[in-house]
Amino acid sequence: MTEQYVLDLQEVDETQVAVVGGKAANLGGLSGIDGIRVPAGFCVTTAAFQRIMADAPSIDDLLDQLSRLNPDDRETIRTLSAEIRRIIEGVVFPGDLAAAITRTLAQFGEQTAYAVRSSATAEDTPTASFAGQQDTYLNVVGSAAILQHVGRCWASLFTERAVTYRLRNGVDHRKTHMAVVVQQMVISDAAGIMFTADPVTGNRKVATVDASFGLGEALVSGRVNPDVFKVRDGEVVARTIAAKQRAVHALPAGGTQGVTIDPQRQEQPALTDAQVVRLVRLGRRIEAHFGSPQDIEWCLVDDDFQIVQSRPITTLFPIPAARDQENHVYLSVGHQQMMTDPMKPLGFSMWQLTAMAPMHEAGGRLFVDATRLLASPASRASFLKMAEKTDPLTRDALETILDRHDFVPALPDGGPGVPPVGGPPAPIETDPAIVTALIERSQASIAALRRDIQTKTGPALFDFLLEAFQEHKRVLGDPLNMQAIMAGMDATSWLNDRLGEWLGEKNAADTLTLSAPGNVTSEMGLALLDVADVIRQHPEVVAFLQCVEDDDFLDELPKFAGGTETRDVIEAYLDQYGMRCVGEIDITRPRWRERPTTLLPMILDNVRNFEPGAARRRFEQGRQEAQTKAQDVLMRLRALPDGEQKADETKRMIDRVRTFIGYREYPKYGIVSRYFVYKQALLQEAERLVQANVLPATEDVFYLTFQELHDVVRSHQVDVELIQQRKDAFRSYHALTPPRVLTSEGEVITGAYRRDDVPPGALIGLAVSAGTIEGRARVILDLAQADLEPGDILVTAHTDPSWTPLFVAIAGLVTEVGGLMTHGAVIAREYGLPAVVSVLDATRLIPDGQRIRVHGSDGYVEILP
Repeated sequence: MTEQYVLDLQEVDETQVAVVGGKAANLGGLSGIDGIRVPAGFCVTTAAFQRIMADAPSIDDLLDQLSRLNPDDRETIRTLSAEIRRIIEGVVFPGDLAAAITRTLAQFGEQTAYAVRSSATAEDTPTASFAGQQDTYLNVVGSAAILQHVGRCWASLFTERAVTYRLRNGVDHRKTHMAVVVQQMVISDAAGIMFTADPVTGNRKVATVDASFGLGEALVSGRVNPDVFKVRDGEVVARTIAAKQRAVHALPAGGTQGVTIDPQRQEQPALTDAQVVRLVRLGRRIEAHFGSPQDIEWCLVDDDFQIVQSRPITTLFPIPAARDQENHVYLSVGHQQMMTDPMKPLGFSMWQLTAMAPMHEAGGRLFVDATRLLASPASRASFLKMAEKTDPLTRDALETILDRHDFVPALPDGGPGVPPVGGPPAPIETDPAIVTALIERSQASIAALRRDIQTKTGPALFDFLLEAFQEHKRVLGDPLNMQAIMAGMDATSWLNDRLGEWLGEKNAADTLTLSAPGNVTSEMGLALLDVADVIRQHPEVVAFLQCVEDDDFLDELPKFAGGTETRDVIEAYLDQYGMRCVGEIDITRPRWRERPTTLLPMILDNVRNFEPGAARRRFEQGRQEAQTKAQDVLMRLRALPDGEQKADETKRMIDRVRTFIGYREYPKYGIVSRYFVYKQALLQEAERLVQANVLPATEDVFYLTFQELHDVVRSHQVDVELIQQRKDAFRSYHALTPPRVLTSEGEVITGAYRRDDVPPGALIGLAVSAGTIEGRARVILDLAQADLEPGDILVTAHTDPSWTPLFVAIAGLVTEVGGLMTHGAVIAREYGLPAVVSVLDATRLIPDGQRIRVHGSDGYVEILP
């Protein structure tokens, strides 16, 4: 039975995670790399752990209780995990298991000092490093002590921290097993950690080495500030030498102790530059073997490096794949579309196929390559000007890259590979009939899509969809469509610029565009107030809706007084807006029509917080405010030199902005309307695959790209393992923060606001909707969890059109992502809400319930005492 419970590290490789855990599997892989030295040792396998767990049946019930806990229930987690650890540590080793370990110890040297380290099956994998979740014991001497510490490592699978981590990351406690690494102790002169990619910026070409004297425990435990070296292209490019006052040394009889370093030695570097460069060279070899950037623990003994651990760096944002070795600058699509969550493969592949520009996927997000636009002076200037208006943080990040001069190669205007700059679209007349015609064209195209797709199945459906995507892009690319959008945006800029210059008005267009006609998104929010007006009259219906959990509630409504009327009004709303949902650019997200319960909290809030007729009054109030503002501005202009001419020009621009600004939201409505038609057809095809036993579940198609699904439909064969890998990867992508700007070297460029005109401690952002408001901040990350009272200020990561119904109840808006013409900004102006967007880390820096003051005209937020 020895081979079942104990394996030499030389017998192990990365394919045996289930047997030896992540750490031991990686150590075995390291042992096989030419030129990499790994301390000798062995692994007590997961079979031993499973044997021990089987001898403690009382743990089963405790594991059941753990699996049902909320990860925030710290007290219960602490109690249950402590009980499990106590049971495991109290189990007596079966004789054959103890004998297998002690026999192996005798071969290595029973009185040799060892490091005893946990190696869990969910540890040090490409999607979760679990660093520091389980225990490590250094300088353990003697077989009795080794056995004791093996038991402690098993028990450390159930530390409070490890249990909470698994709960948050969806890792099953029962499917995670513990192996234990027993390695000969390395008594090092220096030790530390090496990251083969910069862990702060993500740059894959910069390695970082942290080093301290003695054992690495001093650095890992935080007892000492290490020396830090940065290496690029085989050269130390930066170093910080710390005053290393303490070190950890091994004791002859076992165990470790902290010692004080001689003052004359404290500020000497723990490694020479030559040693650092040599170490990084080893790190690059290890990185190449494992195929990804690594977090490596190393020891230096007599000028010889030994590697004691290597695991993937799981916090790095992936880099979009490129077909060349040139430098690239990528911009986040999600920050423009107000959806920075990861997308499933079907979702991002459909967006790529229907987008107007090439897009690249990484980490479940999409990016556009802006390198060529930045390469020539003319295109660069116009591109940076656009970025300044939409998101100053993106502009600043791009400037940071351009200031390096050598990263983006300069190309002459009109040179090969430089996109034509082009001017703005030709102006159009201020004619409401243009908007009407554009909407009618879009509606006719969607109606034809609905009609023609009904008869398409199998491979023919996919051929039809590829043609439909071209029609999709033709509608979006209609020159008149862009002319209408730009007419409203340009008129907004003209009014703000000229009225600022002539009258000292700041963001005057914000008031002049209140209740502009034809904004399909703001109409959607007001329409839900009308739905609430119908429901408010029927107390039985209200009581029923407060208890609804299932999406078939519409069928139950006719049982109640007023239920039929309620069902009809909700159905009518879903006919108009049911294709919308949170994260709607991802076709895999459940639409309101598919999950109508999503609307109920917003409807019930409207029932509670508003009086009948609120939608009509609110729209009329905005229209009157805009009209009054226009009259005031024109009167003041006429009093100026050349006042009649200025007033006439301004009147034309006010008419123009109110004619076209509402249309800004319509193209997105058209896109998601088409998407719902595509989705319904694809789900019907997925259902046929399930009935044919090709797929286990309908929604498995979400983890295939459009082309992959097309292939499955043709062949009736699917790679089930690929789908599971995609599910695991998608889960891991949620832990990643997508950058606004990312380089092909993996460097994340955040950008910063360069302002000194705000109060100390204020949070800086982009002013997008005028006014100042003070109120209670409600930090809401999930629309389904929204609980708002009138006067609250919504603080969230980003909003897309599905959030619009909440806007009728709030007094102000703060978001982490956004620009002048993104959804939240447009609707905030429509509803007259002071708003500041693109506030970095707003949801983390503003506590829920905190009183804040939003300066919508000046672009900052104050946290009030």
